Amino acid sequence: MNDQLLQPEEHVLSTLEQDGSRRWIYPRLFQGKYWNRRRVVGYFLIILFIALPHLKINSSPAIFLNITRREFTILGFKFLPTDTLLLAFFMISVFLSIFLLTALFGRVWCGWACPQTIYLEFVYRPIERLFCGTKGHGGKPHQPVPLIRRLMMYGVYLIVSMVLAHTFLAYFVSVSELQRWVQQSPFTHPTGFLVMTATVVLMMFNFSFFREQLCTIACPYGRFQSVLLDRRSLIVSYDQSRGEPRGKISKTETESRGDCIDCGQCVRACPTGIDIRDGLQMECIHCTQCMDACDEIMVKVDRPLGLVRYSSQDEIEGQPVRKLRPRVVIYPLLLLLSVSAFTITLINKKSFDVTVMRNYGNPYIVTDQDLVENNLQIKLVNRTDAPETYQLKIEGSDDVHMEVMAGTSLQARETKTIPLLVSAPRASFVGGLREVDLVIHARENAEERKVTCQLLGP
Repeated sequence: MNDQLLQPEEHVLSTLEQDGSRRWIYPRLFQGKYWNRRRVVGYFLIILFIALPHLKINSSPAIFLNITRREFTILGFKFLPTDTLLLAFFMISVFLSIFLLTALFGRVWCGWACPQTIYLEFVYRPIERLFCGTKGHGGKPHQPVPLIRRLMMYGVYLIVSMVLAHTFLAYFVSVSELQRWVQQSPFTHPTGFLVMTATVVLMMFNFSFFREQLCTIACPYGRFQSVLLDRRSLIVSYDQSRGEPRGKISKTETESRGDCIDCGQCVRACPTGIDIRDGLQMECIHCTQCMDACDEIMVKVDRPLGLVRYSSQDEIEGQPVRKLRPRVVIYPLLLLLSVSAFTITLINKKSFDVTVMRNYGNPYIVTDQDLVENNLQIKLVNRTDAPETYQLKIEGSDDVHMEVMAGTSLQARETKTIPLLVSAPRASFVGGLREVDLVIHARENAEERKVTCQLLGP
């Protein structure tokens, strides 16, 4: 009965063996031109990721995502809960940028800029190679690593994970608050301590165990590439017409073979364990290690470089290559519209936000003096980092009287709802409606906003 069962391929997934066990990947290191470029980019981004919470722009952190207060500070500008339109345009612009970059350059984000790839390849794997005795060349250790060296390696992992976790948390609680937490007992801030502990545990689990499986199993970006890419997108490609039929170099064999000598170095170099010669695959993160590996072998066997190279499916198959195509025109146009809308909305933002609402209860009251009273509420949001006092007045309507029922002074970043009682002669209403202009003036910032209020009447 067992003989009739279908046998699995060598690897059901790139990280699984035939029997379903974990296939541990120890990629070989080939320090070619692309590796050196990625290393420069990677170390620059690591420095940038660590520095961003510390950098100050307009006396605020460059990046500060204050979830508890629902305030996002990005490059000196603060997004408040009332900035839903700005946030929407910003996120649309981010996604359109990713779509455009993917359509043009493939998964360049995954291989060159993703924090998962950067920290794994330029921080954790070098530490692993140092303690496993494979520094400089990578690959699987030839001998079992002594227990003491493994414990030391995981100890270094823990220290690095703690540093990265503190850096990560600084984006959400600010550097000053994080420094205060570090100097205090964990019992004074149990929630922050638990979040920090969970972050360290997750980083340890990810970078010491889960590793490339985050890219091949958990991350949805690889599955999106079938939609985001087309046949003219730049991808890491193996030139089958040049490389096949592959085979070892033989002086006695007369059969003509391709340039691929079937050395397998491109497979050994892949951090996700795939064979690039099988074509475009979801697991490929465009790290270019297979390109460096193949170029190194081609130099040794005196054959042209670029058997594995950046190319497109159409180019590899010898079809005409047209750079201009619908998606590379539509994406930039949509991105331009989104960025323009974001910029215009941002420029028109004042130092305060104002929203006029109708109070609960009767929509209006008619007094004995034949006046119609409307109970309104004005919601003020002070967007600045300093206290502000606001002055409210009705403009262009001398017969309308307004009474402010609360103070109009707001602290920095404060939101306040102020009741208003607005009264107007009954005879001034047409069809039960009347519009008046409410002007709000900020004294310190010398800014004004005009809001049209609709009064209800008989």
